[in-house]
Amino acid sequence: MADREGAVFGVWEGGVLAEWSIGGERSPAWLELRTADAFDAALFYGAVLEWGQGDGDRYSDTSYEEDQVVLRRRRRPVAKLNSGPVEEATPRPQLRPRWLVHFKVPDLDRATALALENGGTTATGPEWGGGGQVTLQDPDGGLFTLDQVSPSPNGNA
Repeated sequence: MADREGAVFGVWEGGVLAEWSIGGERSPAWLELRTADAFDAALFYGAVLEWGQGDGDRYSDTSYEEDQVVLRRRRRPVAKLNSGPVEEATPRPQLRPRWLVHFKVPDLDRATALALENGGTTATGPEWGGGGQVTLQDPDGGLFTLDQVSPSPNGNA
């Protein structure tokens, strides 16, 4: 499906694997939406996905912070909806309205090298990368970001 601005998304029906949770400290990923109007997007996704219904198994908290809407589940951030400039008719897909998955990795250089070895390419532009992260495109053009995480004191990332 796509939202009003054209950001493509999918929905999952069914259970979530216990070891796969989005947004928590030990979670392997978190989500980000780049869109022209985060508040309007939050209203759309809130209606479609029933965010903020108070059910403990749903996204139960949203807040508007510095031009972005932050969605939380059990008080942990799971997604950010960012307002900002987007261009629909551009050859640079990272500037179009879209969702981006951030994968947490313990070794950013190694993970980036493996992505490139397997057919990925780096996304270009000053808005991508730096600060312990790199944005890549998979061989089909799908964007994703690798975020460097520090190992925990017990040695786990």
